[in-house]
Order: sequence, then structure tokens, then C-alpha cells
Amino acid sequence: MNHDFMAALTGAESLLPDYRRVPHPWRGYFLWLALLLTSLYYVSFPVRASNTASAAAVVMVYGDSLSAAYGIKPEQGWVALMEKRLASDGIRVINASISGETTAGGLARIQTDLNRHKPGTVVLALGANDGLRGLPVAIMRRNLEGMIDAIERTGGRVILVGIRIPPNYGIEYTSDFKNVFAALAAQRRLALVPFLLDGIAEDLDNFQADRLHPVAAAQARILQNVLPVVQRTLGRPPRPAAAAAAAK
Repeated sequence: MNHDFMAALTGAESLLPDYRRVPHPWRGYFLWLALLLTSLYYVSFPVRASNTASAAAVVMVYGDSLSAAYGIKPEQGWVALMEKRLASDGIRVINASISGETTAGGLARIQTDLNRHKPGTVVLALGANDGLRGLPVAIMRRNLEGMIDAIERTGGRVILVGIRIPPNYGIEYTSDFKNVFAALAAQRRLALVPFLLDGIAEDLDNFQADRLHPVAAAQARILQNVLPVVQRTLGRPPRPAAAAAAAK
């Protein structure tokens, strides 16, 4: 048995001394130890691989009331519809959205939720409440970057979801707010859902009495905006009429 083969067995040459320097009576023990370490390494490898695969198969939606099914039954919300759709692909969806959440609140709790759920992919859908309160866009962006940093430190992937607001605070603020999501996604090379409410925002019939939160019938359309991006990020090409099927 040569030294290179012993190094290959142990997987780490520095962990054990060169067997040629071991006194002859102990060489049998040394070989047994090397084989034992090798066996333990390969026995534990499937467990590590399984843990990695498990994390990759978890999608966490991290948003506000637009993702928390505010005003409708939880099972009617677009996140629940996506969970139903992805379950057939072995993907687990966790909805960590909280109604009324701002980017500051999301940043404050992101590490706790990452530790608890260990997602491989995070759909980051925060910012609407910052805009409704007229909070500075620069601060919102800083908070979003902080969450992106936290997610990427865990090895997770980020899907950034854009949102738009009415021009209550002026055209400049509204434009800056709208553009920050695309700019941040481009800078950080993130997958992007350009506008969560695309296709429904123009029609008030799609909204509850508060004119802010979509009705149950509009959730399937929201899913159409998000699901293909999630599927591409997960490496699962969208199926024909996937979103429509998910709504049934």
C-alpha cells in the first residue's frame, strides 16, 4: 500500500502520520484506523447530502399582508396555491409573511426565520408598507440588502419581488420606489418578479374594500407572476398552464 493510497483513504493526509514511519508492530492498527475513518466518512456523507437536499427543497416566502392572505382564508392566498403546486415536485413552501411588516421589521427577524426554517430559496416580498408610510427609499433598499446578505450567507438563493404604490407622495418618490427593486436585483444578480400585482392592479374589482389587498379570485393571477420565476430558480421548468392548474 502506497502513501498516496493512504491519503486517499483518509481524505485528509495531515490527519494521520505517514504509515511508513509507524513502527512495524503498529502498522496493522494504523491501517485499521485509516479504514475505519474512511468508512465513517462515507457513511456520514449521505446524511450531509440529504441535509443539503432538504434545505434546497424548502422555499420560504418572506413578505407582508399581500403574501399573508390578509382578509381571505389562508388556503386561498397565492402562497398556499404555490405550496399546493410545488408539493408534487417535492418542494416544501413556508409562509413567513406577516401583515403590516416593513423592511425594517423583516430585517430584524430574518436570521431567526432562516435558522428556524433553513430555506434553500427565499422569496423576498417586502417593501409595500414602507411605501405606504412614505419611508425613505434609501433606507428600504438598505434593509432589503441586509436581508439579502443574511440569506446569501446561509447559501440560500433570493428571489426579489417588486411592488408599486399609488403616487400619494409625488411622482419622484413613486418612481424611485418602483425602480429600486429592478436596480437591486441587477446589482446583486437576483431573480426578479418585476411587479407582484401585475395584471390585477388596474382593476378595483380585484381588491377588497380597502383597495389595497387582493380578493381571493385574484390570487391565481398573482401566482402566475411568481411561480414561473420560482420554478426557474429551482431548476424546474414551468409546466404549461401551471398557475391555472394550481388554482383549481
